[in-house]
This record gives sequence, structure tokens and C-alpha cells, in this order.
Amino acid sequence: MAPETRIDQSERRSTYRDYAERWRHSRKVSQALDYQRHLDSRLRHHHYPYFGDRPIRAITVTDVLEWVAKLIGAEAAQSSIKTYFDVLNVIMNAAVIDKVIPDNPCRAVRISAILRGFSRAPKWVPTTEDVLSLLHVVPPRYRAAIWLGAGEGMRLGEVLGTENGPRCIDPDHQQVHVVQQLRFHKVAYGGFYLAPPKSGSVGDVDLDDTVAAALAEHVRRFPPARVDLPDITRGTPDPGKPATRRVAELLFTDDYGRPIHDQAWSKLWAGWRKAAGWPQEGTFHSLRHYFATALIAANLDPTDVQNALRHSSLRITLETYVHWWPKKDRRRNVIGTGLLAAEDLRQGGGKNLILL
Repeated sequence: MAPETRIDQSERRSTYRDYAERWRHSRKVSQALDYQRHLDSRLRHHHYPYFGDRPIRAITVTDVLEWVAKLIGAEAAQSSIKTYFDVLNVIMNAAVIDKVIPDNPCRAVRISAILRGFSRAPKWVPTTEDVLSLLHVVPPRYRAAIWLGAGEGMRLGEVLGTENGPRCIDPDHQQVHVVQQLRFHKVAYGGFYLAPPKSGSVGDVDLDDTVAAALAEHVRRFPPARVDLPDITRGTPDPGKPATRRVAELLFTDDYGRPIHDQAWSKLWAGWRKAAGWPQEGTFHSLRHYFATALIAANLDPTDVQNALRHSSLRITLETYVHWWPKKDRRRNVIGTGLLAAEDLRQGGGKNLILL
């Protein structure tokens, strides 16, 4: 009985990270490699910073709600928040089954109802003056990256994965081909690798003349770096088989010609944002919001905006930017005015109230 008692006491002191790592390794036998990679990333980046060192038995419903609120405040996508929550829920359920915790705090949280209460609409969208202020403080080495965000609506990973040449930048056809993003996973790919854009949002965007000029100047001043990278843009390799590697001429690297990790970019961005007078919620993704709202202000058809943003459905575009679509004047008295005018003509211009 004594060994069993010691195990129980050890489990009582177990942190969330302790149990989650045991849970993760025990499930590897039944999980695909790609799922393992995403799971590891979700735990490290979204669970452990908040729950990792807490005793798993001490995590409460309030803790879970505060964590969800932080994710929402950081402008994480609603689909991502639900995914992070679902993983937490599964782990907590397993802990209940293993008798590590008496109950699952996630059971009291209606995540779908919470997320329905928040609009897709961005919390803050920069003005043209805000974007110009940012361009003035960003070093020349990275200024063209800002142009790709504000002028082409590209996400950060897509910008950092942009290559020189027609695979990505195609001046002859006046298009930007968004076909990949730069990602990082030390275990699965040994570090940086090229993957398809988020949610499979591959697409072509019209190349703005000013953006093209900024890119040409960037290439002249900062020649692209040739970097050997795994490339899974054509599909994740089979488990146990190495990913295809190729040399990519990346447009944006650090001073040593190395790819830029998103965490390193975040440190740079914090300084630029502050210098430009942007609020804390101003992220690189805010440039994509600027791009979208500028297209809407130019009276582009909603489907054209959807295509430029490479959204999978028009509903996503409309829900995200519902507050920016121009409100048309209400057309009052259209029918009555038309009928009265026609009757007036029939009566030879005399006032007639036969229709009233």
C-alpha cells in the first residue's frame, strides 16, 4: 500500500506541464506526425505559459476563463482559440479518468457561446497616417515587409517566407503568388521550414506598383539570402521520411542571412510599434486589416475583397469587416414617388390624388 500512497501524493503535486507531457507521450503511438507537431506547438506556446507550472489540481473554472479572455485579447483567431481549448479539455478529461484531478474545470465553460459573443471584427485598424508613421521608423532592411503587409494583405509568416523570383513575386504578370509561409519546428524539421499558408489560403494578389517598387529597391540594397530549407508546401511527408529540401532565396533575413523566427520579429516589432505611436493591440496583422478596409473604402465588390484576402468564404470576409462596409442611404418613398409621378403625367400635370 505504501508505494501506491506515494504515487498518489506525487500525482497530487503534479503540475499541468508534468501531466500534459506524460499524456502527450503516451498518445504518440496513435497520433499522426503532423498532429503531434501541432499538439506540441499548442502546448508550448498556448498552454504552458499560463498553466504549465500550476498544480493541475489547482486549476479552476475561473483560471480557464481568464486564459480564454487573454487569448481573445491577443486577437487569436476564434478557430485557434477553440482548438487550444479543446486540447485543454481533452487533457483535463484524461486527468479525471486517471484520478489525478476530481473534476474537469473545462466542463463549465461553454466555449462556443463565449466565442459567439465576440465579433470577428478587429479591435484596432491603423489609418493611412499610422502606416506611414510605421514605415518611417522601421529600418530599411525590413521596410518592404511592411509594404507586403499593408499593400498586399499578407500575414507575417507569408511575408517571412517570401522568395525572390516569380514563384512568389511576379512583376511580369503584376501578381504576388502567396504559396507558402515560413515556420519553425526543431524536432520535426530541424528548425525553419516552408509550409502552405494558413488554412490553405493559397492565392494570387494584384501586385501594387508602389509595392513592386519597394521590393525592387529592397532586392537592390539587400540581396536575397539562399537558405536550404525543408519544403512541405506540396504535402506533409510520410512519418519517418525526411521532407524534401531545396534552396530558397528568402527576401527577408537577419543581418547574417538567417531566416527570422517569429519570436525574434516580435521583439523588433515591439520597438517599432512604440516608436510609431501604435497601441499595444497594433500587430503585424493590423496591416492586413488596413489592406482590407482600404479595399472596402475604394468600393471594391465584396467577392473581390474576399479573393484579395484569400478567405475561404465570403461569410468570413463580411463578418470580419461588417463595420467597414459603406452603409447605403435608405431608399424611402421610391414606389410611391414613382406611381405619383406617373399618374401626374397621365393627368397632364394636374394635381391628382386618385392613388391616395
